[in-house]
Amino acid sequence: MTQIVDLDDFDRKIVNVLRTDGRISVTDLAQRIGLSKTPCQVRLRRLIEAGVIRGFTALVDPAKLGLDHVAFAEVKLSDTREAALREFNAAVQRIPEVEECHMLASSFDYLLKVRTSDIRRYRAVLGEKISALPHVASTSTFVAMETVKERG
Repeated sequence: MTQIVDLDDFDRKIVNVLRTDGRISVTDLAQRIGLSKTPCQVRLRRLIEAGVIRGFTALVDPAKLGLDHVAFAEVKLSDTREAALREFNAAVQRIPEVEECHMLASSFDYLLKVRTSDIRRYRAVLGEKISALPHVASTSTFVAMETVKERG
């Protein structure tokens, strides 16, 4: 289980600034949150070590990479015992087209966000990869027509 880290107002400000500008310098970050550079740097290092900040990545435009087809796949498993869930979880990690995978309390077990170049590629990913995952009993797909809000 994930342990919640106790954050004060300065820590929260650091996290909020970095969520919108991960390339900000420590000097500029310190100025934006109202601390001097050294205490800001110490706090930043602590947030990274505690796992609050897991890393820094570039936000890319999927459409410019030819990956603007988004589908959501509901997945129902034939077995939901702990070992089966672990098998599914490990296997789904290896499908690069699956951007997100969430276990749900619902009439189905998982919701996958899948990004591909087009519907034909999605169909191949669904048929060859997702349906072949351990313990998959059935799937159902919803195709996104437009992305209104998405956090990178």
